[in-house]
Amino acid sequence: MSDLSAALELIKRGADELLVESEMIAKLQAGRPLRIKAGFDPTAPDLHLGHTVLLNKLRHFQELGHHVMFLIGDFTGMIGDPSGKNATRPPLSREQILENARTYEAQVYKVLDPARTEVCFNSAWMNDLGAAGMLRLSSHYTVARMLERDDFSKRYANNQSIAVHEFLYPLCQGYDSVAMKSDVELGGTDQKFNLLVGRELQKDYGQAPQCVLMMPLLEGLDGVNKMSKSLGNYIGIDESPSEIFGKLMSISDVLMWRYFELLSFRSAVEISKLRDDVDGGRNPRDVKVELAKELVGRFHDAASAVAAHDEFEARFQRGVLPEDMPEVVIASEGGECLLVHVLKQAGLTASTSEALRMIQQGAVRLDGEKVQSKEAVLPVGARVVVQVGKRRFSRVEIK
Repeated sequence: MSDLSAALELIKRGADELLVESEMIAKLQAGRPLRIKAGFDPTAPDLHLGHTVLLNKLRHFQELGHHVMFLIGDFTGMIGDPSGKNATRPPLSREQILENARTYEAQVYKVLDPARTEVCFNSAWMNDLGAAGMLRLSSHYTVARMLERDDFSKRYANNQSIAVHEFLYPLCQGYDSVAMKSDVELGGTDQKFNLLVGRELQKDYGQAPQCVLMMPLLEGLDGVNKMSKSLGNYIGIDESPSEIFGKLMSISDVLMWRYFELLSFRSAVEISKLRDDVDGGRNPRDVKVELAKELVGRFHDAASAVAAHDEFEARFQRGVLPEDMPEVVIASEGGECLLVHVLKQAGLTASTSEALRMIQQGAVRLDGEKVQSKEAVLPVGARVVVQVGKRRFSRVEIK
């Protein structure tokens, strides 16, 4: 395989779509380091594994010798992008944006090489653009073109409101590509429209259009929905080693291969060999352990990965309780507490409806004994270890 073919194979690994491949080949053949852009709006303080799909691809470009520009959208984050949503995402305050941005800067270097990463803030050029500049930028696109964006067109057809400032978001993201002179921009499949706006604006400003590389949206722990904090199906990269390890061990054997492809730094050949091993009779659980140790090692260190593995084996194979179990004191109501309320107040479930569901599924235990009734109560003076599922524990006292 030629160097060009190998580079293209690495770039396309796990990708959903590359536009335009012939242009990418021409850029690679030019023999200069390419300027690779990926933007992140700091709308939440922490990154999860879904975010690292793009970070991993940026790392691939670094391995090929290209210049990576990690763009923090401190300006666009104040606009609010509804990508894939059917309502406007609330804009954040300047203070929230800056606080979240600081955590992003600290977290990205768990994946990217600091020496080959340029961190940019789009306020650096957007603030200088000013009102007159924003008006000129707006003249580059029509309302009809904006309504080609899927979520805008659906909202328009359903008579749902679209604020004028929302049209500015794809324009600002596209102008980022102009300001950064990007050769390639990465984004999720839900960002296709915005990424292509960048190509068009670059042409208007006399630049060669960027190539667009779209990565799939990583499924969360449920294997169905996109990984999201709001859905509770996420793995945060700043979570404890044992939490990351335990969550990864909970994913299905089918989803495991998706995670290998999009999150692992193992080569395609190595992953193919692991698949062959499983097809040949190796327990997929053992392969999942390798994935969990790799990711814990990346976001913490190798010793933490080993310790998390040991703790997991002790807890789930030999029934050892976790040492760092939180202790919660709950006030009783009339001398006793309904267990569903205890589960919610102890933070073991997000709601009483989830608590009821977990009891019905046989996933709740008191001092190791499975709870059978959704009407179960805990009396005043009770001190019990409450377990929900395989990973959530709390030592509860009723007063």
